[in-house]
Amino acid sequence: MPGGKEAPYGSWESPVTADLIVAGATTLGQIALDGDDVYWVEMRPRESGRNVIVRRTPDGQIADVTPTPFNARTRVHEYGGGAFTVDDGTVYFTNFDDQRLYRQQRGGTPEPITPPGDKRCADMVVDAQRGRIICVYEDHDTGSDEPVNMLVSIPADGSSGATVLVSGADFYSSPRLSPDGAKLAWLNWDHPNMPWDGVELWVADLDADGAVANAELVAGGAEESVFQSEWSPGGVLHFVSDRTGWWNLYRRRDGAVEALAPMEAEFGKPQWVFGMSTYGFDTDRRIVCSYATNAVWRLALLDTETGRLEPIDIPFTEMGGRGDIKAGKGRAVLEAGASSEPMTLISIDLASLEWESLRKSSETAVDAGYLSPSQPIEFPTEDGLTAHGIYYAPNNRDYRPLPGEKPPLLVKSHGGPTSAASTALDLSIQFWTSRGFAVLDVNYGGSTGYGRAYRERLKGRWGIVDIDDCVNGARYLAERGLVDGNRLAIDGGSAGGYTTLAALTFRDVFKAGASYYGVSDLEALAKDTHKFESRYLDSLIGPYPQRLDLYHERSPIHFTDRLSCPLILFQGLDDKIVPPDQAERMFDAVKAKGIPTAYLAFEGEQHGFRRAENIKRTLEGELYFYSRVFGFDAAGALEPVDIVNL
Repeated sequence: MPGGKEAPYGSWESPVTADLIVAGATTLGQIALDGDDVYWVEMRPRESGRNVIVRRTPDGQIADVTPTPFNARTRVHEYGGGAFTVDDGTVYFTNFDDQRLYRQQRGGTPEPITPPGDKRCADMVVDAQRGRIICVYEDHDTGSDEPVNMLVSIPADGSSGATVLVSGADFYSSPRLSPDGAKLAWLNWDHPNMPWDGVELWVADLDADGAVANAELVAGGAEESVFQSEWSPGGVLHFVSDRTGWWNLYRRRDGAVEALAPMEAEFGKPQWVFGMSTYGFDTDRRIVCSYATNAVWRLALLDTETGRLEPIDIPFTEMGGRGDIKAGKGRAVLEAGASSEPMTLISIDLASLEWESLRKSSETAVDAGYLSPSQPIEFPTEDGLTAHGIYYAPNNRDYRPLPGEKPPLLVKSHGGPTSAASTALDLSIQFWTSRGFAVLDVNYGGSTGYGRAYRERLKGRWGIVDIDDCVNGARYLAERGLVDGNRLAIDGGSAGGYTTLAALTFRDVFKAGASYYGVSDLEALAKDTHKFESRYLDSLIGPYPQRLDLYHERSPIHFTDRLSCPLILFQGLDDKIVPPDQAERMFDAVKAKGIPTAYLAFEGEQHGFRRAENIKRTLEGELYFYSRVFGFDAAGALEPVDIVNL
């Protein structure tokens, strides 16, 4: 229970300021091992969201590889990922501004190896014996309605153009070369599936010219999701499949597919970005892997011959960030986080099982007296089922609440919607709890980490199940006296922004909300969004345009007459996934109703805010908005937001 001086919830002064959060914040990304060197990507808000490849040498020296102004980020599928690879000190990466593939030799400057034009590369692998790069290739210069995806090879010296290796499917990922260079494995899938719905795993021979021959389907299909194809050092193909209802590890040996550690746990994650990995090989028989039960992640060593899974005792509950583990030479390198630790790049000695921190996503140190630990909870929801979330109680050692007062609650609805809330320390959540808010990060039906059946609760029911679970989570806490049922707010970004807008429109529970680049018109999203998600709504809502009625029924923009509480909207003006008109139309409609509302738009921002000044503005802007709506005096000098109809 908070101590110190008495003050209303929401008004507490906190050392967890927006300036503090953005000053030291870095998003850690893709990891690569090259000999004894470790490489990774850092997205730096203080550099306007630039993605920098960083190298750490065995003696602990850390230095940037990518010089200014290069930005190692690909736009394949718009979400990117897998933007670089490295081989013997030479780095190959996609540069964001021109989407060309560059080669940067150690100590040298980046040189383009692909020509100008809107052709994008991701998920690269070096084929050293043939002097080429194999990658996912997305061609936007075809003149067709949507880009064409394929697997290609590109000469490592840029001496000629791309050669198509595999084509015909709508999407590709995870091209992986066998250790002897004789075979290529890859994943592909077609509309309307997303990669967590149904994926095929293929393997083929590479002939003397490096062309694909004798392609064979190994696993997967329209209703089986396959994740991360990977070769062992001895050339045995491994992969993750949810054929049992859980993403488990398998291998294909001597023509037969074998389960390695069957259990009700998730060894995979939704492939929103390229280059994801939840396991890696130390030796031919020893795998370092992460797996989740009830969204809590663990790390283990798996003996592939005995099937023994030996947990590694480290103080972390979140593994791999977006999913990235690399192993070899008796060590594993991965991202890990915990309730008291931000996502951190760690290295584990697999002999002693001791770990060391290489880099933290935030170097900001905050006294534990201002931090709220994450508490996974399960609560009843519709149809006699239960749903999940992560609860954070308000906590600030310098304050105690007014007698009898209960805290306001901020419910967070994550994006995706096939994603999951993290249990790692997130200062943007502590920003709220240290000021006297309770926070519930809801893993509504459809979230990852609880098996395929839980993930598929959202099929055909987006805008129903997610809203019900957010509402029932808030009610659960209010009924137990943990929060003030009259001061319930909800926020979310992207798909979470849609859930926020829909919850405010179609339910009468929340008293305020904040949408970050959220969807207000489902039909507009189906018609205007990018190729990767252009058929996603077929499974979440129904086939378009055949079920236009459902798209209309679940779109908040058509029912603003039902919305009766304050709303603030945040939007990037360069967003290609959820275009700005989605927020602008919602703002105009709510404003016309006379409801207090605000709209903050940001030049140069896309889907998700990357610039430090904009992250600061949105955090403080949302707090200012709630302070006016709920009637408390927020601590600190907050820049006012223009709230119309207040």
